Amino acid sequence: MSDLPTVIPPPAVIPSPAVIPAPAVIPPSYDRRMLEALVCPVTQGSLIYDAERGELLSRSANLAYPFRDGIPIMLLDEARRIE
Repeated sequence: MSDLPTVIPPPAVIPSPAVIPAPAVIPPSYDRRMLEALVCPVTQGSLIYDAERGELLSRSANLAYPFRDGIPIMLLDEARRIE
């Protein structure tokens, strides 16, 4: 046996589905659960899928994250400012 103490990681915090707004339209290559699991990398807040522009919107950070080849680009440098 090891003399090192056992470290138990804290349980993952998963927001309840009632807290996450449902996207109006889900991109064809994603299922709803996957989009609900994504959060804004700046605020850790929920995202809303904008089907018209094909972006994930973070209203709390006023940012829009694009999709490229069906993949959400969740980088601050790639986000577009929204008002």
